[in-house]
Amino acid sequence: MRQIGLLKSCLALAAYFICADSVAQIPGLAPQKNWDLSGYIKYVGSANLPDDYAHSYDHLLHQRFNYEYRFNSQLRFNAGMRNRLMAGDTAELPGYADFIDNDPGYLDLSANWLDKNGVLGSSQFDRLYLDWSNQEWQARLGRSRINWAMTTLWNPNDIFNSYSIYDFDYEERAGSDSILLKRKLDFASSVEVVYNPSQDSDLNSYAGRYLFNQKGWDMQLLAGKSYLDHVLGGGFAGDIRGAGLRGEVTWFEPTQDSWFNDVENIELKSALLASIESDYSFGGRRNWMGRAAALYISEPQEQNSAAEFLNLPLTARTLSFSRMTYYSDLSFDISSLSRLTFSGSYYSDGSYYIGLTNSYSLADNWQLLMVLQRFDGVSGSLFGETPSILAFAQLKWSF
Repeated sequence: MRQIGLLKSCLALAAYFICADSVAQIPGLAPQKNWDLSGYIKYVGSANLPDDYAHSYDHLLHQRFNYEYRFNSQLRFNAGMRNRLMAGDTAELPGYADFIDNDPGYLDLSANWLDKNGVLGSSQFDRLYLDWSNQEWQARLGRSRINWAMTTLWNPNDIFNSYSIYDFDYEERAGSDSILLKRKLDFASSVEVVYNPSQDSDLNSYAGRYLFNQKGWDMQLLAGKSYLDHVLGGGFAGDIRGAGLRGEVTWFEPTQDSWFNDVENIELKSALLASIESDYSFGGRRNWMGRAAALYISEPQEQNSAAEFLNLPLTARTLSFSRMTYYSDLSFDISSLSRLTFSGSYYSDGSYYIGLTNSYSLADNWQLLMVLQRFDGVSGSLFGETPSILAFAQLKWSF
């Protein structure tokens, strides 16, 4: 009940800002619009087709709004909310409603408002913040996305908002409850500090970043604390003869020897994570583009199952379960309205993934997305223990 009450308060706050600009308008004059409201509605039908177990089928209706209210040229309020209605076999699994309702932020801005007969309804604010900025300074308070990534796939530098490369249905990514302060130094350099509190003080995170440009290459250095680790890292992004080249590296040094996660006691070890990737646009009538990436983890953390790895929230330390992971994709336009992407990844334990994605523009605000994913591997590998095919069809209307 406390969660639903908090969610109602946030909704009332958002409604106030939406209506605020209608007050005190001068009759006959159209005031300059100081707010924007956008979003989408998506339907996703999915099938989980394991080789050796019963198949399962699910349906998801996903609605989102993104709202911005500008008090003046320097101060603005942003809110982003997603509402999901899920039905099918997965929604009937024990503990799934608690998994969906879990909000790892300092504030609990998630609530399940329906859980009955295999139908689950859930709402969450993943953006809710005030932002102030001028030509040199920026300050932000609330839940927002802290994106420190230089690469586009695996991001050891993205210590606040890590994500799975297989999750195509959440393009906005999660946000963090944080205080951000940024100072612009010149056109291509800045200093930024972030504090991300947690209900458990041991998991408080904070870090600083120095972003700069050297001979046409964007570079960054960062240091701080991420959950249970002190971190030190850096990244770069540029191009060589038309090919994009990006990389990140982060050292994780535990603040304690072990951590009990309510299930088991996990030994914490120092770890080095490094990623590198490159992409190249071949152009032409089909607009061919290729991308390749590699991720190294000196001390990967073991995962109990493929389902656990693919569904549980990741951190910058747990981007993969193997020492080396490789990825590549190739995409091209079938027509001016349709694009096809082939992708694949390989893990050093013998697991592999093969993906096929086709996006088709049905109209200006309508898009159809078809996704096939195959997870498999050699005997004894994580994906090889439960080989399966995942199939998705997504219909999206944007407003």
